[in-house]
Amino acid sequence: MLPDIVFARRADRLSAEPSGPSFERAWAALDPPGTVLDVGSGPGAACLPLLPRTTVLTAVDADERMLGLLAERTGAHSVRAHCIAGRWPDVAGQVPAADVVCCHHVAYNVSDLEPFVTALTEHARRLVVIEVANVHPLTSLNELWLRFHGLARPGRPTGADILAILTAMGLGIGHERWSRPAGADYESFAELIDVTRRRLCLPPRRAADVADALIEAGVDPVHPQDLGSSGRDVLTIWWAGRAQN
Repeated sequence: MLPDIVFARRADRLSAEPSGPSFERAWAALDPPGTVLDVGSGPGAACLPLLPRTTVLTAVDADERMLGLLAERTGAHSVRAHCIAGRWPDVAGQVPAADVVCCHHVAYNVSDLEPFVTALTEHARRLVVIEVANVHPLTSLNELWLRFHGLARPGRPTGADILAILTAMGLGIGHERWSRPAGADYESFAELIDVTRRRLCLPPRRAADVADALIEAGVDPVHPQDLGSSGRDVLTIWWAGRAQN
C-alpha cells in the first residue's frame, strides 16, 4: 500500500504538466466543456488536469482519505466537486451520469471486470477513458518475492488480458500503448525502502535487506524510482459511452 503522500505527489505532478494519450482523449472529449466522473480517483491524477474544461466533477473512491486529498486540490478552483465514498459499481446507483468518465489504474484491482466496465459505460454520455499498466504494476517485485519468501508470483493479468475482455464485450474500443516518464514520487530512498518492505509483507527489521535488494536491482538511492511501478509502460483504452441523461 502506498502512503497517501506518494499518491498526492503523483497527482500534483501529473496535474501540473498534463500529457499523454489518456489526458488527450479526455481533454478532446470535453470540447465543449462538460461534466467528469472519476472512478477510483485517488487524489485526482486523472481528473485534476481536466478541470479547465470541467463544469462539475464527481469523484468515487473507496478510501475517504484520498477523497479528502482530492477535495483539498479542487478547493482552489471554481469547479464543483462531489465526492462519493464507496466501491464501484456498488455505489453506481448514487452517481449521476457524466460527459466523460475516467478510471486510471484501477482495473487490475477489479475481480469481475464486466459489470464494473458496464457501469462505466452506462454513466458516460461522450467517452470512457481508462488507463492501465501494460503489465501488473507490481510485477517488477516478483524477483523480490522469490528472494525474500521463495514465492513465484504470477505475471498476469496484463493489459492484453483487459483488452481481450473489453473487445469480447463489444465496446468498439480504441487503444494506444505509450510510456510515461518517470517522476519523483518519493522524497527519499528511505521512503521507497519502507513502501517496498510493506509491499513485500516484511517486518521493519528487514529494512536494510530491502535496501540492499533495491540497490542490486538498479535503484539509485539519490534519485529513487519505484521498482514496483512497472506501470510506466501504459495502455490507454477508450470507447463511447451509452448514458441517456
